[in-house]
Amino acid sequence: MKTANKRIAYKLAAMSFIVAMITSCAKEKSSTTGWDYNNSKNGGFEVVDYEGQETGPGLVFIEGGTFSMGRVEQDVRYDWNNVPRRVTVSSFYMDETEVKNVDYREYLYWLTRVFYESYPEVFKKALPDTLVWRDKLAYNEPYVELYLRHPSYQYYPVVGINWLQATDYCAWRTDRVNEMILIREGILRVNPNQVDDDNFNTEAYLAGQYEGLVKSDLYDLDPNKDTRKVRIEDGIFLPEYRLPTEAEWEFAALGLIGNTVFERVTERKLYPWNGETVRNPDESNKGDMLANFKRGRGDNMGVAGNLNDNADIPAPVDSYWPNDYGLYNMAGNVSEWVMDVYRPLSQEDETDFRAFRGNVYQTQLRDEEGAIAEKDSLGRVIWRGVTEEESLDRRNYNKSDNINYVDGDFESSIFYTNEEYKDDAKTDKRMYDYGLTSLVNDKARVYKGGSWKDRAYWMVPGTRRFLDEKQSTDFLGFRCAMTRVGSPTGF
Repeated sequence: MKTANKRIAYKLAAMSFIVAMITSCAKEKSSTTGWDYNNSKNGGFEVVDYEGQETGPGLVFIEGGTFSMGRVEQDVRYDWNNVPRRVTVSSFYMDETEVKNVDYREYLYWLTRVFYESYPEVFKKALPDTLVWRDKLAYNEPYVELYLRHPSYQYYPVVGINWLQATDYCAWRTDRVNEMILIREGILRVNPNQVDDDNFNTEAYLAGQYEGLVKSDLYDLDPNKDTRKVRIEDGIFLPEYRLPTEAEWEFAALGLIGNTVFERVTERKLYPWNGETVRNPDESNKGDMLANFKRGRGDNMGVAGNLNDNADIPAPVDSYWPNDYGLYNMAGNVSEWVMDVYRPLSQEDETDFRAFRGNVYQTQLRDEEGAIAEKDSLGRVIWRGVTEEESLDRRNYNKSDNINYVDGDFESSIFYTNEEYKDDAKTDKRMYDYGLTSLVNDKARVYKGGSWKDRAYWMVPGTRRFLDEKQSTDFLGFRCAMTRVGSPTGF
């Protein structure tokens, strides 16, 4: 009897396996119309079997969540610009290290090769300001000449980069990575002779304005076509590299994932590591500095024979110990640009989900027939700000530039009854009296973290400072981030 039951069980299992195989081999159907997906016989509507976003070169996955953003240290400067507030950060990706000199030199080399003959100003615009090293009462000329280009410093963080240059680098990196993906997938061939507007640009490719050296386009299931270009729906391209938002940077720096048991944070962090000291408590490395910073006046690295952080200026980007996300130098070494426009009251004004100030909404420039306009002389799609007329029926915004929304716009200022101050030319004077009583305007960008030139206070992730987007320093660098598409943890 038992043997018969076993035989029946085996037969049932085999039948279930066969049914599962047949089901998996059958074409997937639309749950709303019943038509097959990916079937050229019925029109060829395509739905890809997407396994999830791949991690781009240099990036580390940062699982998001809720945290208390803002001050955890005494406000010794009485700025009151980082009042604690609970926010939620979506999962995203961030560079494991700061962008290095060798990375930025690769960018400069590409710009020279592609644009220099016709548009030398593009290369010159991207050049770091190496003169930031000069000090009227110090001898720093060797760094002016050598820090960016000498091989001894190639794995050190790039400095002398302003916010606009950092943003341009992120855009360039997006295109180079997506071009490499198309080459890897056998869609394009390597083209080392790209010049002027004949260079790969992700937006131009998607708009059908870049051909490239095609190796093999994708087979098109549309019965009226043979092949097609890659589309966003294929999931092949990665989202853009960009600067992290202030909330993302602070969340990643704290690395609370290492202090969480279920939904309870067991220890509130002051720095990217546990504890309230800046030295390593472990027996094997006891007393070693956990970051590169200025311990006190005239003490950049300690005493000869026992240098405390082993760096008088920035250190190589993979120095010291990473935090619980695997990110290096989220405290010390160099401060870092983030995407946000600075306002003292950002934490009070911003939304508690994906907090950010600095939105300027744009749309692609199109001709009278609605087609995307021809790309510019550098091979890029042209964008313009959305108009108030285009936003009339919208409930979530009514103009392109929302940088000064509720903090600097006409309605939020003390001049809201004076029509003279409604003029955009007086924007800088409405709220913060730019140039007279403050340096805060819509071009002031936030930078986060301490540097080799700062005391330990600035290494607390909640601290925040700002600088005009066109200015740079010898202690300020950056790293890139990327949006996580889909599930915050992966399925």
